[in-house]
Amino acid sequence: MRDEKVESFEWVFSGFLKMMGGKKPVTILTDQARAMEVAIMNVFPGTTHRWCNWHVLKKAKESLGSNYTKKSDFRTEIHRLCDEMLTIEELEKGWSNLIVKYGLASNTFLAQVYEVREKWAEPYFSGKFCAKMTRTQRSESANHMLKNYVPPACPMNVFVKQYGKLQYDRDQEEGFQEKRTRLGGCYKI
Repeated sequence: MRDEKVESFEWVFSGFLKMMGGKKPVTILTDQARAMEVAIMNVFPGTTHRWCNWHVLKKAKESLGSNYTKKSDFRTEIHRLCDEMLTIEELEKGWSNLIVKYGLASNTFLAQVYEVREKWAEPYFSGKFCAKMTRTQRSESANHMLKNYVPPACPMNVFVKQYGKLQYDRDQEEGFQEKRTRLGGCYKI
């Protein structure tokens, strides 16, 4: 789209609705574009609007500077809050601890993103169909995952070996999450 205005998104969403025989989506996953958010409320009332957590974390990286580095425990902890908390209580306690631990009570970005936590935090989507999607594009998600496993410009044999490790780790994580779910979310990390 050339212009990302409310009216443009409403036109696109209305066309989608017409093509779907009037059936609106149960859940829609987007970036934090305000115009899109307004159009979703107008055209798809009652649809769960969820923010892509990749975009939320990208903005965190841009806004938090030295707190958000690969070597920082803060980075690991905020990712865990976005990806692993199963209950609202876990999220609330973890968020509070994070803010106190790193002295970020006056950080504007964190205050704003916390205010809209129902848009991006996992516990607020309990019972909402999301097809395990937390990111807007498979390519964004896949590229992000691959960067953690595959060195740039590596030979094909290294790529294949590292990709195998990625698959193994993803399978292990899925098994862990399934076990955690069976235990009723009371499993502490």
